Amino acid sequence: MAEIRPNGLRWRLSAQDEDTARLFPGFSPERHVGVGEYRGLEFIHVEAARLLNRVPVSSRLPFGWTINAYRGCSHACSYCFARPTHAYLGLGVGEDFERKIVVKVNAVERVRAELASSRWRREPVAMGTNTDPYQLAEGRYHLTRGIVQALGDAANDFSILTKSTLVLRDLELLVWAASRCDVRLALSIGTLDRDVAQLTEPGAPPPQRRLAALARLRAAGLSCGVLVAPVIPGLSDADEEIAGVVSAARAAGATSVHVIPLHLRPKVREHYLDWLAAHRPDLLGLHRERFGRRSEQPHALRQRLGALAASGSDAPGSGHRQPPAPRQAPSPPRLEQLPLF
Repeated sequence: MAEIRPNGLRWRLSAQDEDTARLFPGFSPERHVGVGEYRGLEFIHVEAARLLNRVPVSSRLPFGWTINAYRGCSHACSYCFARPTHAYLGLGVGEDFERKIVVKVNAVERVRAELASSRWRREPVAMGTNTDPYQLAEGRYHLTRGIVQALGDAANDFSILTKSTLVLRDLELLVWAASRCDVRLALSIGTLDRDVAQLTEPGAPPPQRRLAALARLRAAGLSCGVLVAPVIPGLSDADEEIAGVVSAARAAGATSVHVIPLHLRPKVREHYLDWLAAHRPDLLGLHRERFGRRSEQPHALRQRLGALAASGSDAPGSGHRQPPAPRQAPSPPRLEQLPLF
């Protein structure tokens, strides 16, 4: 079913959505045009009915709850699986997804209220499962920082997946939170080729900066792995290229490394293949051969990528050692109330 709201935005209600029932009470969003470093972006302010979202068991994901403070993502990754979530709002999965960022401005207060509820069972929570919690908008709104603070205060285990070096802004806070609960970080680094990264994920920091961020997070005693993802046919899938990312991640101290091939769900597939036709038409044939009518690439290829991730795991500096236990912090870093704009 679909619910039509003013201002031309729509929220689709379905059992598969991360936010069922009514996400935006009253649905009267405010729009703010970005200036300065945010030029070209539009921020849509909404108030969410809830932030802790249960993941359907049928999804077979390794986490049961997620938090997403933003919808849309300025990293503009051509292959992003979250693009269809913008269609639920009546927005486009292409440029709208990259430029019109939905900001749940009450995210921190809602998370605090939900964590304090007697019904909450203190289950682990994952962030970065939809769009990046440290994307450019976070530099303006500081919602992820506030959520990390709330989870640390509640001593509630959590994980964060990001492509952004902005995570280093919260280094002290993350170390403090890790002294109170299990905190697991992961950086997505799909290639070391700066040209390929610029082509496929133009709004994300260069891969070398992500590796430097990994080293700093590990030096601070935080658990941080690497997802070599997605591996893209014809652009980043050569064995030596993948091995280079795996080796660099281990040298930087990654606590784990997983290699994940490109996966194209419906709606993402159409957008991605259109993008590929415009930017690398020479690779269309290869993609059609690899995918056919499937969302996944052949099983044998996925096995090969898994073997590449496992190679060298016993080598010195492989990154499989556990991080040193953080010291018990007597009090969290002081957070100031920040304006929304």
